[in-house]
Amino acid sequence: MTTSTAVNTIQDFYGHFINGQWITDQNSLPVLDKYTNEEFSRIGNASRRIVMDAVSNALETFRTKKLHPYERYEILLRAAQIAKERKEELANLLVKEVGKVLKDAQGEINRGIQTLIASAEEAKRIAGNGVPLGQPGNDTKMAFTIRVPVGVIGAITPFNFPFNLTLHKIAPAIAAGNAVVLKPAEVTPIIVCKIAEIFQEAGLPAGFLNVVNGTGKEAGDYLLADERIAMYTFTGSPRVGRHIKSKTGIRKVTLELGNNSPNIIHKDVPDIDKAVDLCVTRGFSNAGQACISVQRIYVHREIYESFVTRTVTACRSLKVGDPADPETDIGPMISEKEASRAKAWIEEAVQQGAQIVYGGTRQKSVLEPTILINVKDNMKVVCEEVFAPVISIIPFDDIDQAFEQANHSSFGLQVGLFTSNLQLAMRATQILHFGGVIINDVSTYRADVMPYGGVKDSGVGKEGPHYAIQEMTDEKLIVINL
Repeated sequence: MTTSTAVNTIQDFYGHFINGQWITDQNSLPVLDKYTNEEFSRIGNASRRIVMDAVSNALETFRTKKLHPYERYEILLRAAQIAKERKEELANLLVKEVGKVLKDAQGEINRGIQTLIASAEEAKRIAGNGVPLGQPGNDTKMAFTIRVPVGVIGAITPFNFPFNLTLHKIAPAIAAGNAVVLKPAEVTPIIVCKIAEIFQEAGLPAGFLNVVNGTGKEAGDYLLADERIAMYTFTGSPRVGRHIKSKTGIRKVTLELGNNSPNIIHKDVPDIDKAVDLCVTRGFSNAGQACISVQRIYVHREIYESFVTRTVTACRSLKVGDPADPETDIGPMISEKEASRAKAWIEEAVQQGAQIVYGGTRQKSVLEPTILINVKDNMKVVCEEVFAPVISIIPFDDIDQAFEQANHSSFGLQVGLFTSNLQLAMRATQILHFGGVIINDVSTYRADVMPYGGVKDSGVGKEGPHYAIQEMTDEKLIVINL
């Protein structure tokens, strides 16, 4: 074992980060540049023993070391400052490792910094509630609750926002006083290794954050099998979410899963050009690889033709290609395999009667932004999560028909509605069965301090620092007989 030191370069190999040290591993996996497909680093592939060691260390740390709320606050703020100082390096790493275009990568780093700051602030606000005991026989008693950390949290993070979404798990967990064992997505692990460096430099004591690299089928399942973990937090596919829930029994879980985000453009849309711009930029940013990316757009028939025309025009201004070029708007998907899968879905939809009005071509892992019309509800591009730069535009005649179509899904994370009618907007909040209803913005809108989570197959629990801390603490009742 050798003690880690923060460096502003990408190493050839990252093993596992346990008890403040980098652990070497004879087994390894390649990490690829998502645009060139060239290997630029390697990570360890954790054995069951390595994962068990990480959990053992986290549990011992939780039991023997305590960080007071103000200490957690200071560490998280220092981490935010360090990330700010290393912003250029971190953004360039996201370009290479994820394939994000530079402007999106910079945006994600900025958001991650704000997630750290918000979590720091929440560390000082954790509190219970007074409990009135106004029933007969309780005159000499008073009661209140306190919130206590759950213990060791197992975190499994996704590839699409590996900086900010990782911090949405680590930062609230630390703010609440927990220890974390984290397994990042094996295709985008280096940015998480950088996060471990940042927290160490910020003064987080060894053991509060351990990172085990490896595949979900091996390292991930080893993590799920360890009954010493008190809670799991996961962002990813519904398939894996169901697997996690089946393995964790009655232990706490927070699952942020998929969506096939609907957006409804009513005929009284306040500004049709703004709606078009938001649908295009938020549907195609990050190559459509976000669970709340615009996917289904329901447009009132009176403005349908105009909306389609404007959307195609807006797409023509997008630059597609090398994510390192500051002018590029759309870069590669996470892999050629995923781009090929999305292209196959487009072709299947066309065979079933859909029409491509823009895009549809693929060059290796780069899928051209694609707009489809004449789609049907049972096409994969509509009823499943496409997770690619593919948008379907669908006309409707009656707003209740649009609400019904939007709800006709196994998913329920977020939905967007554009209307000038306040009464209609308020009615929509009651009818639309989603974790978030966004009025006059698209489904992709997310402020990192807001409660974020879905219903149905989109998951359970909430993220956002304040809300995540509620999930990551237990409420304990105290009764005093006076």
